[in-house]
Amino acid sequence: MAKPVVAIVGRPNVGKSTLFNKLIGRRLSIVDDTPGVTRDRIYGECEWRNRTFSLIDTGGIEPKTDDIILSQMREQAQLAIDAADIIIFVTDLKTGLVSTDSEVASMLLKSGRPIILCVNKCDTIGEINPNFYEFYNLGLGEPIQVSSVHGHGTGDLLDAVFDYLPEISEEKNESDIINVAVIGRPNVGKSSLVNKITGENRCIVSNIAGTTRDSIDTMIENSFGLYNFTDTAGIRRKSKIDNAIEKYSILRAKMAIERSDVCVIMIDATEGFADQDSKIAGLAHEAGKACVIVVNKWDAVKKETNTMNQMRKKLENDFSFMSYAPIIFISAQTGQRLDKLFETINLVAQSNAMRIQTGTLNDILAEAVARVQPPSDKGKRLKIYYMTQASTKPPTFVCFVNSAELFHFSYQRYIENRIRETFCLEGTPIRFIIREKGDK
Repeated sequence: MAKPVVAIVGRPNVGKSTLFNKLIGRRLSIVDDTPGVTRDRIYGECEWRNRTFSLIDTGGIEPKTDDIILSQMREQAQLAIDAADIIIFVTDLKTGLVSTDSEVASMLLKSGRPIILCVNKCDTIGEINPNFYEFYNLGLGEPIQVSSVHGHGTGDLLDAVFDYLPEISEEKNESDIINVAVIGRPNVGKSSLVNKITGENRCIVSNIAGTTRDSIDTMIENSFGLYNFTDTAGIRRKSKIDNAIEKYSILRAKMAIERSDVCVIMIDATEGFADQDSKIAGLAHEAGKACVIVVNKWDAVKKETNTMNQMRKKLENDFSFMSYAPIIFISAQTGQRLDKLFETINLVAQSNAMRIQTGTLNDILAEAVARVQPPSDKGKRLKIYYMTQASTKPPTFVCFVNSAELFHFSYQRYIENRIRETFCLEGTPIRFIIREKGDK
């Protein structure tokens, strides 16, 4: 069974993201004084009194707006409310009770969920601010004073959440989950892909570059397995980044790569390859992650004879530094080849986590050396005494040799290819650590 879900909701700029970060104990959600920084639902995990539950940070609710992004933020908040077991309604002591708070309270009461009223920005200790008492007018029971910046009152807030938590149930084994980061340039269809897979508007989709700001986690379970998809902000060139919020967004995307098992590198088929695509792919390659190159919007491309093969050959040349990564052509809008995508994600995740027995590995090494003699220089020939696997994710091999200088990159690539061919290590980088005889 899934963990209990607690949603943090309220109008813009009342400190929801600051409170979210304080409760989960890390800076996961972007915090800025600009209203509307948080747009999608951000998931985190919180533990209190030996109970663990999922916490959702939502965008500020504007009940009456014609703005496209703000209206979609309201929809995202409503989805969070529908999915929640408990709701924390955040208000702002400094601005006091406003009409928007009353409208949001009415919307929450219709949900039928337990509501905990949190009055944020109670930063001073001592006498209660007279403005605090007006929040009783919302009819949501006893308000709880909280300072999300300093942490005052968060214990009382979590105690109130604890009282509403359902009975303990069995949870999924985290080792069965494949963490997938969806990365790429802006507007290549990352959010559309996650929405299509989940069958709901999990992430806000817009043609406006920079719509996705946080890294959005989504748990998905289907016939192929259990996955945690992370939709990330589009990564642009440094020269194009002109505000602090986007810098934070890109930092979140890089963090998502670090904690992923598989990186889905998305490319827009209608625009083709750009230099920025190779830089983004390089982030996943350097991090040692399993990779799948996904060409999206294939339904929008005019087809001729061998159109796919021609584009595949071009991309193989463009991504020559990661020739191990499979290339898939999909449409996030129509769902074309999504089954193939899941099959490939499973394959590359398995390759990235594969461990090879030392005896088998050295048998392959002996055969490879017999086929192609190691290089030599000035009468001295390379000898590879022994090879063993040091770690996984990515598969990392330690080679003990007589001279590290003689173990040229080209021969390393040859050994790597023999290992790949034998054990079908598709979609994962391979690392070599060279040790000379006598090295500690």
